[in-house]
Amino acid sequence: MSRMGDVLAGFHAAWEFESDSVLIRYERGIRTPKLFQVLGERRVPLAALQGVTLTHGKRGTVILRAEPRPGADPLLEAAAGQLKEGSDPYRLVLPADKETLAEYYADELRAALTESGPAERYLVAAPEAPRAFKAYDAKASFDGRSVSFRWFWTGASSAKWKAGDQTFAVGDLSGVEWRSPEVFEGYLRLLRRDAAVPPPAQADQDPGAVVFGLGYGPVHESLPFAAAVLAAVRSAGVAAVPATAAPRRDPADIAERIRHLGELHQAGLVTDEEFSLKKAELLAEL
Repeated sequence: MSRMGDVLAGFHAAWEFESDSVLIRYERGIRTPKLFQVLGERRVPLAALQGVTLTHGKRGTVILRAEPRPGADPLLEAAAGQLKEGSDPYRLVLPADKETLAEYYADELRAALTESGPAERYLVAAPEAPRAFKAYDAKASFDGRSVSFRWFWTGASSAKWKAGDQTFAVGDLSGVEWRSPEVFEGYLRLLRRDAAVPPPAQADQDPGAVVFGLGYGPVHESLPFAAAVLAAVRSAGVAAVPATAAPRRDPADIAERIRHLGELHQAGLVTDEEFSLKKAELLAEL
């Protein structure tokens, strides 16, 4: 491997080569993909990689890409091939005048790789909890131990309202299914271990899923969330995590729901009685 601390800087990111890993630092500039800004930096062990490619890109650029082993990175496992090329965290775009330098590092990196094929465990750290984002029909929260869905009045289906707000312990889950918000009918579905009844096929009818929409559940918020949950589920294995007492609601969350309720009331979609009753219920949860 090249000298420890060598850095190759490209557009939106810089790779620092170390003896047993590559530290990828992402820029926070306005043109940097939002997913990169959220990731900040990632340390990728060489054991998590199985190949390196160098290709010519558009408008006088070259592209260095590290190929992670299947199952080595929870972020890519959650993405399941749905990330757009420009948001690939293993892709470094460089100006063409750095091609010779990129070839050198590509050769050095290839020579240092000794592993290939599926990884038995995650080797790249997942985004850390706590995590939260607004889907179209709920606020999704993850504290590292459990996932909570708090339904919105305007977005949630009657099936979800009847089921009530949901909390799922990590130990009760077997995985996560993420369908990108950049495609039609995107969603985040929690796959439950030992579910007595198969969940509805439609995510908007499944209390174990939240649906995305224009501006709701964007990739840079919902994908790191999905990856964090997936890593926690894998770490928990088959042993269920003991259920904990439901945490008190975030006051900001309560205030947001009351504001939303007030908008429905003003629009005539909620009666005076319904408004007063629901507002009292929300305040009681503080």
